[in-house]
Amino acid sequence: MSTTVHSIDELVESFELLGDWESRFAYLIDLGKELTPLDPVDQCDENRVNGCQAQVWMKFTCEPDGSIVIAADSDAFIVKGLISILLAVYSGKTADQILNIDGEAELSRLDLASHLSPTRKNGLFAMIQRVRELALEQKEGKGGE
Repeated sequence: MSTTVHSIDELVESFELLGDWESRFAYLIDLGKELTPLDPVDQCDENRVNGCQAQVWMKFTCEPDGSIVIAADSDAFIVKGLISILLAVYSGKTADQILNIDGEAELSRLDLASHLSPTRKNGLFAMIQRVRELALEQKEGKGGE
């Protein structure tokens, strides 16, 4: 099964095909292993996501068409997998589109929260919150490149 994810719908479909949570977590780790690493210069305090047990960095780049490309990385494979899911939900969208997405509702389609440890769940919601903060900064003209 390919681990390249382009949308949350594809991810939901893959999770349904896998069935059990052991297979789903293995798939999540595979997603994490395929995540493009963030340039070490971008692994700085400015890009750090607070509230995560693992180290997580997230950077927005605004494209000429107004869409936002999100680059993110972590020092933990399972968290990298969660980042891949977030990228499928948010990356490539405009700030307005990002702010209109109910991230928790989208992720609930995967039933992840009930299978993550409390610290991982808190970290996931901290990443969603950081995406929203960065999108708001972008919308207000304060962020991006």
